Amino acid sequence: MSDWDTAPVMLRKRVPKASAMKSEQAVNAARRQGVSVETQQKWGGGANKQHVTTKNTAKLDRETEELKHETVSLDLGKLIQQGRQAKGLSQKDLATKVNEKVQVITEYEAGRGIPNQLVIGKIERALGIKLRGKDRGKPLPAPGAKK
Repeated sequence: MSDWDTAPVMLRKRVPKASAMKSEQAVNAARRQGVSVETQQKWGGGANKQHVTTKNTAKLDRETEELKHETVSLDLGKLIQQGRQAKGLSQKDLATKVNEKVQVITEYEAGRGIPNQLVIGKIERALGIKLRGKDRGKPLPAPGAKK
């Protein structure tokens, strides 16, 4: 019997599962073997995004003129500042109370912040004054009280 009569036996490794192929270790091993590797970063993947921009970013990209995000009005900033000072709170105290960063409060007071109704609502409740609607600057009605 010669070598030509024997059939070659192919030994293969099992193909790893998709979940195993996603690990950094598997990606590096594939790179070492010379396999083409395509990695893709998902937008906002793994982040706890609570603050959503108010304008559609694709819409902003399509615009030809220079567009800026809508910012809070200066009178809203002044109302926040006056309400905060009336309660004797610093910007840091107010930020802690509404569970936001100090920078958010600073930007809102300066009129540079991007309006977010959730944040404005939290600031309203913390200061006890209305910041939206026609009765701006007036005290908030007590919870449960009818208008």
